Amino acid sequence: MHIDTDLLYTWGAIAKKVPKNAIIFYENDPALSFFQILEGTVKMSYTNEDGKDLTIGVFNKGDSFGEPPLIIGEPYPASALAQTDCVILKLSRLNFFSFLEENPEAQKKILKLFASRIYNKIVFSKNIINHKPEHRIQYFLDNFKRQHSTKSNQKIKIPYTRQEIADFTGLRVETVIRTLTLMKKNKKIEIIDHKLFY
Repeated sequence: MHIDTDLLYTWGAIAKKVPKNAIIFYENDPALSFFQILEGTVKMSYTNEDGKDLTIGVFNKGDSFGEPPLIIGEPYPASALAQTDCVILKLSRLNFFSFLEENPEAQKKILKLFASRIYNKIVFSKNIINHKPEHRIQYFLDNFKRQHSTKSNQKIKIPYTRQEIADFTGLRVETVIRTLTLMKKNKKIEIIDHKLFY
């Protein structure tokens, strides 16, 4: 969800520089602030009981992140890491709630955002659980393309590494590499100079 930055400053938001690879918050930290990205990219992920990192989402300029635990007063279920140098607006929980009370349009936006995220998580889970690696990867690529392209027949560059695709899909990186090689052979994807196009 993107909230006008001037509005956030009016309600007491502070811009903070966060260097690449710095942790913004850890899993199980209390959710005390609303965050919106002014510059850079943030990844939210958690480590499962097998020690494997699983990516919840990647957020870019204009995106907010970490709102559900903030709203329901629960700790963060995942950590947030600056994937690049970032500038992030931070607004206290108390001020965020005051802002929402006085801005019904923002309430509608956040409701729509949550509904969209819940829907996408359910569809994603349905397509990831108990499916073959190619199905998981193809669903991930379809979902990314749907969110970032206006033409379904136009190939777009996928900005994720093989490891990041593994983190999103719950697969091992070796499985992702092997599956992408097979998908390239079957002309489902293109790989040009080690870059993936779908």
